[in-house]
Amino acid sequence: MAQAAASFPAEAVTVRPAEPADAPVVARLLTVLGYPCDAREAAVRIQAVRSDPRQQLLLACVGGAGCGLLGLDTLYYVPLGAPTCRITALAVLPEAQRCGVGRRLVREAERRARQAGASRLELTSAAHRAEAHAFYRALGFGEGALRFVKALGA
Repeated sequence: MAQAAASFPAEAVTVRPAEPADAPVVARLLTVLGYPCDAREAAVRIQAVRSDPRQQLLLACVGGAGCGLLGLDTLYYVPLGAPTCRITALAVLPEAQRCGVGRRLVREAERRARQAGASRLELTSAAHRAEAHAFYRALGFGEGALRFVKALGA
């Protein structure tokens, strides 16, 4: 995919569920996000999501070529007493960034979250991702709780 100008026409970006055949581009997108894996491992991850009715893995395409990825997880959130949706992954290939692909993926996540009856859409982002934070704010996300993580190891 060639370097794009300012954006693709809205109708040029399509979003669909990722399929096992998408493993090579999913692997590349996960690597862009900072979670490198090969196509074989990406295929395993795609299948894991496809087998869980609470999760979705969406692929944005332009001209049939995958260029963006969004993971969405729906869960019942006890404090709210309602479902909530969490974006678990959002990545756009460098050559398609700043062209409306990420915005299109988030809008689709919002649509699917509403359809699932979710009361909110949330995401987490590493502290060093300042450009991503500006993007999320531009889409109407506000800062929420501080997140703590503890690795459990093998």
